Amino acid sequence: MAKIKVLSQEVAISTIEEEDYISLTDIARYKNSEQMDDLIRNWLRNRNTLEFLGIWEHLNNPGFKPVEFDGFRTQAGLNSFTLTPKKWIEKTGAIGIVSKAGRYGGTYAHKDIAFEFASWVSVEFKLYLIKEFQRLKENERKTLGWDIRRNLAKINYRIHTDAVQQHLIPPELNKQQISMVYANEADVLNLALFGRTAAQWREQNPDKTGNMRDYADVTQLVCLSNLENLNALFIAEELPQQNRLERLNKIAIHQMTLLAGDERLKLPGSNQ
Repeated sequence: MAKIKVLSQEVAISTIEEEDYISLTDIARYKNSEQMDDLIRNWLRNRNTLEFLGIWEHLNNPGFKPVEFDGFRTQAGLNSFTLTPKKWIEKTGAIGIVSKAGRYGGTYAHKDIAFEFASWVSVEFKLYLIKEFQRLKENERKTLGWDIRRNLAKINYRIHTDAVQQHLIPPELNKQQISMVYANEADVLNLALFGRTAAQWREQNPDKTGNMRDYADVTQLVCLSNLENLNALFIAEELPQQNRLERLNKIAIHQMTLLAGDERLKLPGSNQ
């Protein structure tokens, strides 16, 4: 369950079957905080609304019942005609509108339908609703992208450290010596991509916390994940460290050029 704020009104968004459903109750509350259900029912009994809902269900719902829908459509516009979300759902098998109970209960509708309802309530509210909804989706996309990169980095980091452990650490080394081997191999990647060791970066950036990888951009993180995987392969092939460094540096330059897509970007090992 997510919430966005539209013109000072909180609007809940729920994910149902991997689709976004927006609270019609919250949208109606912007217009009338005491008669939200009445507003939704008045909207449902409108002929144009029923035509829209019927077309949406035909396009998206194989289980929609057209005979029952035609019955509602013929009554639309009559003074005696009333329709609730629950009745609409039960009679037609509609999936575009749902009724939820509990803490975040109320009437929800697929975003296509919710935007249509918002337009009926207030054109201004609809425009701000779309804007805030798009902002939410963009933030979710960025978060998902970051999670994928973070998980990829974790996987490749494990592959890299396992290769170091299996091929570069003899059993007689103590803990301090083992740590130095890991750090040394990490600096192979740092030199290949960033052109400096971890110690050099700390010396050049005494005011910053963490390490240089914490300040890497997206393209550098993607490239680093690739280099970790390749270095693990080179270690397993028993290539000397200097040879590995040279090859990784060339690969980093090539990949960063492709990923960055900007000739002005200063690349590791370049003369720019």
